[in-house]
Amino acid sequence: MRLPCFTITLSLPQTTLLLKLVKQKVNFSLDALRNTLIWLPLGLMVGVPVGLASAVFLYALNYITDFREENLWVIVLLPVIGLLIGWMYHKSNVRANLGSNLIFQEYFAPTSTMPWIKAPLILLSTLLTHLVGASAGREGTAVQMGAVISDSLAFFGKKYQQHRSLFIMAGVGAGFASLFGTPWAGTIFALEILRGKSLNRMAILPAFLSSFSAYYICYLTGAPHTHYEYIEAPEFSIETILNAVFIGALFGLTALLYIKAHYIFSKLAQYLTKGYQAFWRPFLGGIVLFIIFVFLGDSRYMGLGIPTILESFENPVLPYDFIAKLLLTAFALGFGFKGGEVTPLFFVGATLGNALALFVPLPLAFLAATGFISVFSGATKTFLACAVMGIELFGWEAAPYFLLTTLLAQLFSGKSSIYSAQPKNSLSLF
Repeated sequence: MRLPCFTITLSLPQTTLLLKLVKQKVNFSLDALRNTLIWLPLGLMVGVPVGLASAVFLYALNYITDFREENLWVIVLLPVIGLLIGWMYHKSNVRANLGSNLIFQEYFAPTSTMPWIKAPLILLSTLLTHLVGASAGREGTAVQMGAVISDSLAFFGKKYQQHRSLFIMAGVGAGFASLFGTPWAGTIFALEILRGKSLNRMAILPAFLSSFSAYYICYLTGAPHTHYEYIEAPEFSIETILNAVFIGALFGLTALLYIKAHYIFSKLAQYLTKGYQAFWRPFLGGIVLFIIFVFLGDSRYMGLGIPTILESFENPVLPYDFIAKLLLTAFALGFGFKGGEVTPLFFVGATLGNALALFVPLPLAFLAATGFISVFSGATKTFLACAVMGIELFGWEAAPYFLLTTLLAQLFSGKSSIYSAQPKNSLSLF
């Protein structure tokens, strides 16, 4: 039996087009290989110093926190330290005052390398903030140090300056991943938070390599990360989904409340110090915080608040913990103390989830975990990175619920984020 024979005849234009397509495919593969070979060493070049910087920061912050808890009298220095922080920023390069917003400005509209003073300045001011107990975070410090270090490396050689935006992205991912011990979330956070600028598909490579290398360098130093137990997901049902929708929306509205509160306190600080130098704002804020802490007689709202975060996964906490931490953090940062918002937002979300257990029929640890990542999602508009962070910290079992609540939080959290220079949230419902 003879098999049928097929003959394909191509005209000259068709042959030319086919050859062109093959050439494009080959060139694309060669470009991908070349970019991979380039970014393998560059990713390490970014990740290693950023990982080491995060490790130093974590050790120092751990020591400072322990010292404050053993010597609570130091809160009397709140106004003095506030004045010192304000004065340091007043005397520094004026662009260093922009905080994390400088990262967005240089990423989207680059002008010149970020001032090197920004890295030690944010490190020192954050440690001083935590020394006296002002409610603040730490991610702003790690992300800013990562961006400054990687940006300086980009300007080390002229041939790398065309990839400067990728260096900044790599530094952001490395700082986040090494600080929280979440390399996958760090990779996605860098890509997601710096959205709005067209990048080729190879952009993920520098973020991935720098995030993982920074994470492992920090891990090898034995830096003190916070560890969380894996949680069990509730059984799937329509009622569970409806409850997840409800809490996701509520977490988003809470993030919106924080953003608005921070804006109001920032404007209040400007109004109260009108006609005076800006460094008087943290001095005034320090006086108010000292009075509040003395009145409360409790250190649970000082600094990061990690002991309360951990407690919220196991036992009922005070039902007003979340709003107290929200307002104290918005006030402290609005009046000029430094550090960032993310860990206090973890506190707000976890304790709010804990409080919801009073009337939402879902497991306590599950509610705390979803609140932990979802309020963060609403505040930073990075739902995918937050869902992945939930998986890395709390396990795979609740992954579908993490995706649902973080997405809903972003939908209900408004257009603005905690970073005023970040592109507006296109997923906002209002």
